Amino acid sequence: MNPFQYSKPESVLDAINLAGPASRFIAGGTNLLDLMKENLTRPEHLIDITGLPLNSISETAKGGLLIGALVSNADLAWHPLIEQRYPLVSQAILAGASPQLRNMASTGGNLLQRTRCYYFYDAQVPCNKREPGSGCPARDGLNRIHAIFGASEQCVATHPSDLCVALAALDAVVHVQGRGGERSIEFADFHRLPGDAPQRDNQLADDELITAIELPPAGFADHSHYLKVRDRASYAFALVSVAAALEMSGPVIREARLALGGVAHKPWRDKAVETWLAGKPVSRETFTAAADALLQNAEPLEHNAFKVKLARRAIVRALSDAALGGKA
Repeated sequence: MNPFQYSKPESVLDAINLAGPASRFIAGGTNLLDLMKENLTRPEHLIDITGLPLNSISETAKGGLLIGALVSNADLAWHPLIEQRYPLVSQAILAGASPQLRNMASTGGNLLQRTRCYYFYDAQVPCNKREPGSGCPARDGLNRIHAIFGASEQCVATHPSDLCVALAALDAVVHVQGRGGERSIEFADFHRLPGDAPQRDNQLADDELITAIELPPAGFADHSHYLKVRDRASYAFALVSVAAALEMSGPVIREARLALGGVAHKPWRDKAVETWLAGKPVSRETFTAAADALLQNAEPLEHNAFKVKLARRAIVRALSDAALGGKA
């Protein structure tokens, strides 16, 4: 680990004014410290934001919730309003990490997790996410955990977050602040596909800080389900995950949301499939057709073709469980 400067500002503006290309904001540090210890990232300046007033959950004038970036994953998962109105968020958080990590991890930091690609985590091999232009050994190497959507010649890594999959399905909004002022980013636009710049995971500028995540009023509390499929039941990242949310009128779907995790560089949605589901009856045939449509453009690699079949079954099951009120 290289030497670095440490600061603990007392206001959001002070934190932003300290930020730059060689700095990193740190809250829980559950991912950043691992990256530093492995010498995968070498910030010259750590800006500790844990003292900033960003740890509250409040209702918005529109009827949604505003979640401060420093709310811990544990506090968010067990918050009464989240459990009652946004159970998809609670389920997704509790499917991830361990209780100890959820106690430390921040909501804003969860959005900024870096991929768990084993080539990215091995400093002895090339990786375009670490060193642009050095190559992507995962494309022709062991790529069992890698992307089946949205990959490029430069990178086939996947985003590791469970919470982000639920936030994508709910059309959350990310509020950020930088020296240029405040702005809001639709969740679908926050994370990037790798393209020819895989070192960039999201749309944040170097001086921008996530201040809050806003949930819209529609939480799909009565018909939503988060399903995570992984190699082991404890402390493992998703091979495939599905956040399914339905608004129902009797046996007919009025609105559908469907987001996949573990399959792309960002949570993956196909709004055309969601639109197709509206007006369809709840049935295994409907859900299977939706899964087939969503997966028709998948591009598996040599070792991860199983993800297509796995995702198909997971989508059908998640939608079925959501239709039943989230009960398996």
